[in-house]
Amino acid sequence: MTVAAARALRDGARCFVGIGRPSTAANLARRTHAPNLVLIYESGTIGAKPATLPLSIGDGVLADTADAVVPVPEIFNYWLQPGRIDVGFLGAAQIDRYGNINTTVIGDHYGDPTVRLPGAGGAPEIAASCREVIVIVKHSPRAFVERVDFVTSVGYGSGPGDRARLGLTGRGPVLVITDLGVLEPDPRTAELTLTHVHPGVDPARAVGATGWPLAVAPSLGVTPEPGPAELAALRLLERQD
Repeated sequence: MTVAAARALRDGARCFVGIGRPSTAANLARRTHAPNLVLIYESGTIGAKPATLPLSIGDGVLADTADAVVPVPEIFNYWLQPGRIDVGFLGAAQIDRYGNINTTVIGDHYGDPTVRLPGAGGAPEIAASCREVIVIVKHSPRAFVERVDFVTSVGYGSGPGDRARLGLTGRGPVLVITDLGVLEPDPRTAELTLTHVHPGVDPARAVGATGWPLAVAPSLGVTPEPGPAELAALRLLERQD
């Protein structure tokens, strides 16, 4: 999952990175095929080159290794909202068929939820304004739900046309990468569709781990296995972490 996510990041792109799996994948990409990937964290660090995985957006290693550190309002008002960031990299507690993300609450009542999650942070702005968004999340019925309990970050809303109607300038989620495969929005319906499985994964397993009738692409692909260099770099990152 991490290697597939890293491969989706192109060299030279400006990437707004979330903590956790997105940060691991982005740092792996920078250590392998994308040495010129510009890592931008919400705390205001631009061009961070951490030797170890940051524990949070406030980890000092990000500021110590950055090309520049700017105020948080500048990150959002100058870099993010005008569309100057190529890729937003997000995680999710819940995601629905249209790529809408919940990281706020689990349960029917916002005021009295079953679980209160960490919240939005900068994710709604990332989802709205980055030129494209990549989501990385483990594949399970608990995460892939028919309808998210709370829309923290808009994907495609309720279907085609909603992003334009809401004035969202970015393309929205272009890839959802899981531990079973890769989902992409259907060009016509905007509904997430299984386009690749990881080696050894039966597509029926991905369908069964999804809370809606998951569409499977007619020309279903298989992601390439991780290479030795990718695995070595990933293990080094994890040991340092």
